[in-house]
Amino acid sequence: MSAFTETDKGAGNVLHLYTDQDLASPYVMSVFVALTEKGLPFELHTVDLTQRAQYAPEYVAISTTRRVPTLIHGDFVLSESSAITEYLEDLFPDHAIYPKNPQQRATARLVQAWLRSDFLPIRAERDTEVVFYGAQRTALSDEARRSVDKLVAGVARLLPDGAQNLFGEYCIADTDLAMMLMRLVAHGDDLPMPLRAYAIHQWQRASVQAWVRHPWR
Repeated sequence: MSAFTETDKGAGNVLHLYTDQDLASPYVMSVFVALTEKGLPFELHTVDLTQRAQYAPEYVAISTTRRVPTLIHGDFVLSESSAITEYLEDLFPDHAIYPKNPQQRATARLVQAWLRSDFLPIRAERDTEVVFYGAQRTALSDEARRSVDKLVAGVARLLPDGAQNLFGEYCIADTDLAMMLMRLVAHGDDLPMPLRAYAIHQWQRASVQAWVRHPWR
């Protein structure tokens, strides 16, 4: 497989999603799950970040951010996972992936933004290779433990006792939150049982398993 793959990226209204070569990006996963939940046909393309293919002229011509994910829909190009999932929700409202209630929808966006902007020690010490490829890492640092404590306290405020979803019905923020929690669950780190059960339940969702068990792995 080449460092950068593309096929007919501008053809009609076909959706094209660009991912890292290892299918390890949690942000691409979020978009992949959103597309799958909505039953939208799309083509997946790889960008080999290890070969710095995101800086290749042909990818620079496509992606404003020079990162993954990038989505192409006809002549429209969009990057950043939350922007893409909201675009998909607006354009294809069937099989909703965000709550209808405005306050719940705003909170779902809060969760997504919080997970992407915070918890760097967790993301650094429990990278997604732990989740998708069973990699083992050293014990969490004190800084990472403090980050875990903040995550646990925050989720306790958001997730009703015994709930399997944040807002009653599934939404894409459930997948994003489960991804963060699975960094710890998959490595066997300490986590309160309700959060562990929530993450494992979300991980069994068919759209998530379609990503986890993708044949390109």
